[in-house]
Amino acid sequence: MIRSALISCIFALIVTDAAADTVVASRTIRAQEIILPSDVKLIDERIAGMAASKEDVAGFEARRIIYAGRPIPLSDIGPAALIDRNQIISLGFNVNGLTIMTEGRALARGGYGDRIRVINLQSRTTVSGRIDQNGTVWVGK
Repeated sequence: MIRSALISCIFALIVTDAAADTVVASRTIRAQEIILPSDVKLIDERIAGMAASKEDVAGFEARRIIYAGRPIPLSDIGPAALIDRNQIISLGFNVNGLTIMTEGRALARGGYGDRIRVINLQSRTTVSGRIDQNGTVWVGK
């Protein structure tokens, strides 16, 4: 009985220690820079809302400057940008099997899944759409 309680306590300590990490920047990371595993390190403390493992941040883009030694908030990172502001992009609309494609000018920078505003170059109207994996902005999705 005592032995199983002792094993349970040791297991709880090991699990707590493994899950109690927070990712901090090992150097200053500029906005719009891709975060590499070597750019971050783990500290033995859990802070709510902050990245908990290197896999949570590696390959993502910093949305704002992240200073060395500071924890990395999940809200300050995101997928790498596929579209830059003022870039000419493909703009698509799809409803009931009908697909219309045209060109647009991006009014914001964004990555896969982000919603951005785009000017339709033919009609000069501003629309909002979601960026897909190949960089096309789809309106109405």
